[in-house]
Amino acid sequence: MPHRPPVRIDVVSDVVCPWCFIGKRRLEKAIAMQPNIPVEVHYRPYFLNDWIPPEGMSRDQYLTTKFGSPDRYKGIAQRVVAAAADEGLVYAADKINRQPNTRDAHRLIRWAETIGKAPQMKQRLMDLYFTEGADLTDTDVLVQAATDVGLDGHAVRKALHGNQDAPEVEREANAAKEAGIQGVPMFIFGGKFAVSGAQAPEYLAEAIARAAQAEAAE
Repeated sequence: MPHRPPVRIDVVSDVVCPWCFIGKRRLEKAIAMQPNIPVEVHYRPYFLNDWIPPEGMSRDQYLTTKFGSPDRYKGIAQRVVAAAADEGLVYAADKINRQPNTRDAHRLIRWAETIGKAPQMKQRLMDLYFTEGADLTDTDVLVQAATDVGLDGHAVRKALHGNQDAPEVEREANAAKEAGIQGVPMFIFGGKFAVSGAQAPEYLAEAIARAAQAEAAE
């Protein structure tokens, strides 16, 4: 068999987006459905709530600003909590007390990519936020998460206190919006096909196959 280059999958998403949490798991299932097609997944930053200050804000204040009140969100959350559970994920909405600005979380994912651990970093941050209710603006939380996936905690702490890669993250996140991406997750297969939303694994698996076929035809 001729060597088949991997299909590049760019995932534009945010770590505090519940459908991104679900969509990541569905993509992983889709990849498993195509064992003969090698893939290369890259996580791209997106700011779901770019108006949140660097220090974050209380969850109640956020829900009031975005949905009118915390109670109004509860009805919306039930469907997402159920969808997450169907994928074996826990969205413990009641545990979340702080709504973070996610710039630093995206910086961690960027740094984790240098050691091939971006998916693990992304998952750890999402688990911390959705399942454990951790504050993703807390430097200690971020450093521990980085250490958990194999990054140097001391180096990460120093970098977080500085501005390393912050302009690049901002630029990428803004470029996604300028390109017309208004909702996430957005999956881009081989730079050719874009799929919006946390679609079913079967649908995403079909997109992987289409991208592989398109590359083979070139």
